[in-house]
Amino acid sequence: MLAVVLAATASTLWGAGDFVAGLATKRIPVLVVALITWGAGLALTAGLVVLFDPAVPPARAIAFGLLGGVFGAIGLASLYQGLAVGRMGIVAPIASLSVLVGVVVGFLQGDRPTSVQLVGMVAAVSGAVLAAIAPDPAGPPHGRVAQGVGYAILAAVFLGGTLVCFDAAGESSAAWSALLIRSSSVPLVAIVALVTRPSISAVRRRDVGMLSAVGAADNGANVLFALATAKGLLTLVAVIASLVPVVTVLLARFVLHEHLTRHQVVGVVLALAGVAAIAAG
Repeated sequence: MLAVVLAATASTLWGAGDFVAGLATKRIPVLVVALITWGAGLALTAGLVVLFDPAVPPARAIAFGLLGGVFGAIGLASLYQGLAVGRMGIVAPIASLSVLVGVVVGFLQGDRPTSVQLVGMVAAVSGAVLAAIAPDPAGPPHGRVAQGVGYAILAAVFLGGTLVCFDAAGESSAAWSALLIRSSSVPLVAIVALVTRPSISAVRRRDVGMLSAVGAADNGANVLFALATAKGLLTLVAVIASLVPVVTVLLARFVLHEHLTRHQVVGVVLALAGVAAIAAG
């Protein structure tokens, strides 16, 4: 049960962060948003490590943490760009299919959920798919792919790889796993930014504060998710991460007044019921 609570809290923070970052990327270049949010997250986690967990983890954990940072940089940049050019109600649910990567790897590692939990997993993933394939009245003509879908698929693949790296690196230390992931992603994005030189003219003082808060919440969620993988099965914890788009979609509905179709509503309800079944099992 503790693993479920930790993972659900992490996914809620991730979803809220994706919503705010997605709004910001409509005005500010993705690289600038990533540098501010991830830089703030790196500083916060470095402080946590120095204060509470200064012992350096084994080489295996370091390797997976750094690899997770590369995967996360590609995945989150793709997600932010997808949210910038497409509708949150379509892009976010597709990106949530990153859960499938964690589920497959978890089963290969020997995870064996109960029958009730398996039903919950199917319900949660099906809910995300329903939300993803809901028709978009404002979308492209029949037979054409909606804007942002390509970025969403790319995000799903690489964010799924990040979940697996979290599991491997978090076996030694949750705080270190979050620190290592940002230790590789921040320099990577900084190098790209130096080469491409994105404009910072649209960045206001309040944007820096807001995005720094997003970065702190995002890395806090990273630590919580790493703790969840240490307390529970990767297959189950990864599925609960599928709540991320549910949070984003609901925020888009109530803050931006985006229309939710009946399919999307059913998907949200089904995903939440699936998580409840996982917790009960």
